[in-house]
Amino acid sequence: MGFQSYDPDQAYLLPPNVRDVLGAEHLCFFVHRVVERLDLGAFERVYGAEGRPPYAPTLMVKVWLYAYCLGVTSSRRLEQRLVEDLAFRYLAGNACPDFWTLNDFRRRHGRALNDLFTQVVEWARAAGWGRLGHVAIDSTRVAANASRDKIETVSGLRRERARIRRQIRRWQKQCDAAAAPEAPGQRLSAEEMRVLNERLAAIPRRLQTLAKQGVTKGSRTDPDSRFLRERRGFVLGYTVTVAVSEDHLIVDQRVTQEAADTALLVPVVAAVTGRCGAPPERVSADSGFFSVANVKALEDQGIDVYLPDANQAAAWKPGGHDRMGGRVRDPVHRRLRQKLRTREGQAEYQKRKKIVEPVLGVLKEQRGMRRFRRRGLLAVTVETALASTAFNLTHLWRVAPALAC
Repeated sequence: MGFQSYDPDQAYLLPPNVRDVLGAEHLCFFVHRVVERLDLGAFERVYGAEGRPPYAPTLMVKVWLYAYCLGVTSSRRLEQRLVEDLAFRYLAGNACPDFWTLNDFRRRHGRALNDLFTQVVEWARAAGWGRLGHVAIDSTRVAANASRDKIETVSGLRRERARIRRQIRRWQKQCDAAAAPEAPGQRLSAEEMRVLNERLAAIPRRLQTLAKQGVTKGSRTDPDSRFLRERRGFVLGYTVTVAVSEDHLIVDQRVTQEAADTALLVPVVAAVTGRCGAPPERVSADSGFFSVANVKALEDQGIDVYLPDANQAAAWKPGGHDRMGGRVRDPVHRRLRQKLRTREGQAEYQKRKKIVEPVLGVLKEQRGMRRFRRRGLLAVTVETALASTAFNLTHLWRVAPALAC
């Protein structure tokens, strides 16, 4: 039986034309065309004329955005893909930056990478996408790159300070009683004493850090992370909030340390208005964002709000009922409840699940955003911006592949 010829050592390890193998409509070519349209001046201005010439910012932006499109968020994994993956090799022009260079680019250009998200939204809006007829807002908790076992509390730091002071006083008493016979192994060495004094001197600073953050316990590995409540209990991490247009484009994203969502609604809508140049016509969010002040603030801007309070949301669950219906005195709150009781109001509110929840599901399940890789609020903000920009690019590639031609 004859077989097709096979020779791993053939002359061409890569095809003369990558499009012949991947196809002209491959995602990597879409990313390439979009990035070529963006203004990358903010990246270029950071570099000076001295030293070894760095990799082109266009190259680094393309490979990072394409990596986040595929859920590759590790710089070491990206370095590997630049060697093994044909699409990555095309975007990098056969260059192979190492993981340190890749990670340093992401760390150094945090603000510029955040600005890329805005540029992509503005470009999509100019092409007719990102429609603001109905904008749905939701939040999720994303775990920090921190161990729950490495936690320090105010009470724990105070106990540690008292324990160190007792050790130091015991050592001082032994020094004063030089004539008394010493128990073997009880006296501290000079090195042990130095370590204790350093630990004691650091405790006031650690207590002050917790006081500034307004918390009674915090992580030693990622001090910016917070213990946040979610359905399964508490998670050590951050709150990620996204606003999604009715055609499933992320028009705002942010990472905060907020334990409650109430304070996030108005700033997110303001950011959508500023970035898109117009306020949304309708805004929906779950009961975690509800407050009468939020409803009034959005209605004052002419926005139609679909935002149930906790009791009304509980009434929609199986077996629930609206126990607080007769106690609502504020006319704005009462009018909102009445609107949400109508068939039209409930139908409009139900669109929220179809608009925003699939987006969060993709980010968490497919793009690796159940847990951040980097530490610190600024670093995880860059991760979220990259993931959101990549989501928008992937979505636009699927619904309008000819958009960047």
